[in-house]
Amino acid sequence: MPCIWCTVYSTCIVGIIGDDLEAVCRKVTEQKGIPVIPVQSEGFKGNKRSGYKAACNAMFRLIGTGDTTGISKHSINILGDFNLAGEIWMVREYFRRMGVEVVANITGDGRIDDIRRAHGAALNVVQCSGATMDLANMMEEKYGTPSIRVSYFGIEDMSEALYDVARFFKDPEMMARTSELIQEEVRKIQPELQKYKKALTGKKAAIYVGGSFKAFSLVKAFRLIGMDVVMVGSQTGTKEDYEELAEITDPGTIIVDDSNPLELTSFLMEKEVDVFVGGVKERPIAYKLGVGFCDHNHERKEALAGFAGMLNFAREVYSSVMSPVWKFVPRKTAAFQRLNVSALER
Repeated sequence: MPCIWCTVYSTCIVGIIGDDLEAVCRKVTEQKGIPVIPVQSEGFKGNKRSGYKAACNAMFRLIGTGDTTGISKHSINILGDFNLAGEIWMVREYFRRMGVEVVANITGDGRIDDIRRAHGAALNVVQCSGATMDLANMMEEKYGTPSIRVSYFGIEDMSEALYDVARFFKDPEMMARTSELIQEEVRKIQPELQKYKKALTGKKAAIYVGGSFKAFSLVKAFRLIGMDVVMVGSQTGTKEDYEELAEITDPGTIIVDDSNPLELTSFLMEKEVDVFVGGVKERPIAYKLGVGFCDHNHERKEALAGFAGMLNFAREVYSSVMSPVWKFVPRKTAAFQRLNVSALER
């Protein structure tokens, strides 16, 4: 009996430990009449980057197997968006309004038949470069498909992503539609955004996320609502990434790489932050310190991409920082000092 994945998506991506994984997949392909794709990651070997590479290699085997008839010359693939809280639908709508056809989403809300014909798109738009840049590079090498790196988080980066796509196609009408779209979307959120900025100006923020590209966008987003980023870091950043972070942050900002909980705790105490943005593993650190926390992980339920997402982010930060619950927490400085002593004793 085929698995749920096979039944729903008419394909199967499997990992089998054995002497001839390719032969096993070929046999099952014949039996089931659907593509069965080997993932070369025996025992989940390697690190996170190795997993990304194995996934891209597997996905690439699908690309190029579909019919590209009828694809517009103004067409893209969206790579590295995982459709958290429906974000990819929002982004696709922006591109539709610009006059751009989205051929395939990889991987959020993806469709196998779309991925098969992804090589017919004119451009790959890569958001999570750590996860899908290898796939974009493979497509460029084999099919000549160029790629650009973008971020959909924050007004500045979302606008730049749309403009970058419009500039690629060199279509004056598309550029005009893009400009009109951005102005319209910013006008919608600007009045409420200013209210949050007035209350949050001068507050301190700390950032620790998986990918450095996400950190860049967060720094800009906090600046937009008047907050100072006093610590920023990621788990998978490169030397070049951290050099760029140093350029866009203020002097004295702590920049960390693949930090552990004790180090993060120490930096949060030192900077006396008002809000900490991280993933699910960082949440307990913030709450133990009496610091507001905003979830930027894959488990979140609130859309943060796009223009509406920026407003959601500002609203969440405001609610976290200005919550009346903090009046029940001891004075921050004194609490940090006690926690610091406790940490040293341990």
